[in-house]
Amino acid sequence: MLAYVLRRLIAIPFLLLGVASVSFFLSQMTKGDPLAALVPEKMMNDAEVVAAVKAEWGLDQPLPVRYVTYLGNLLHGDMGTSFSTRRPVAVDIAERLPATLELVIAAMILGTALGIGLGLLSARFRGSVTDGASRIFALIGSSLPIFWSGLILLFVLSVQFQLVPGTGRLPARVDPPPHVSGFYTLDSLLAGDWALFGQSLAHLALPAFVLGWSVTGIVARLVRSSLIEGLGQDYARTARAKGAPERVVLINHALRNAMIPLLTILGFTFAYLITGAVLTETIFAWPGIGSYAVRAAGSLDYPAIGGVTIVGSIAFLLANLATDIAYAWANPRMKVS
Repeated sequence: MLAYVLRRLIAIPFLLLGVASVSFFLSQMTKGDPLAALVPEKMMNDAEVVAAVKAEWGLDQPLPVRYVTYLGNLLHGDMGTSFSTRRPVAVDIAERLPATLELVIAAMILGTALGIGLGLLSARFRGSVTDGASRIFALIGSSLPIFWSGLILLFVLSVQFQLVPGTGRLPARVDPPPHVSGFYTLDSLLAGDWALFGQSLAHLALPAFVLGWSVTGIVARLVRSSLIEGLGQDYARTARAKGAPERVVLINHALRNAMIPLLTILGFTFAYLITGAVLTETIFAWPGIGSYAVRAAGSLDYPAIGGVTIVGSIAFLLANLATDIAYAWANPRMKVS
């Protein structure tokens, strides 16, 4: 297993090189002029200004030269400078990544817990009204587009009934907690500010639910089918023959086996949510890398787009590796090759 993990870790830089290369050339092939983000519109006809800006940002260099320069900077941890913010892309992403991770982790916890619970209810009361209601709720979560469910829930719960706060990570006039991890909920706890913890948790609840609801449907369907299959296996019949209650058979025996395929789904889902939180962050004005990527794409900010792509790829590769390790841990009979 250790040799397998080392091989995967060694392969990651080469995979990232491929991702960075493809991202660079695709960004160069898009239609549009990045100078629009660098030069004021009224000065676009000034040839000297345009030439100076091109020279400053290296846009006057041939494509192969820019590519080699880009890879060379990446090897030194430099993702370039954002056209929009005029700051290093790595700094921009480092500031926004904790917000995205806090949202995605909360969504994963909510979505997974809710999905497992609904899957258990559906399998335990198969064919009943409870089973139908659970399946419908899970189906709606996985079928509704996030932008639609997000807007509807935001309007109903926040605007109409004021049950949850609106957009953002905190109220507009509230200062964030002292920076430790970048997670407002955790940092406010570390600061001992319970009022701020409550506010940050309240602001996190709705976007995390909207994002996690899409996970709930996948998890619930997988857990339900795995449990129903497991309850018909020999080990379940043996447990019943020994006098174990159906609840014990369901949770202690069938659910344990259902967790193995679930680990694979959760690993890929976590990586998907990091890069797929774009819509949720945009709807709820959540200052993460998703909203940063949207602004970068709108202004043809190539360095920022490339930086977000690389971070998303790293998340996907690490989540994939963690999934394989967890799978081998949960199922020791699996042979790693």
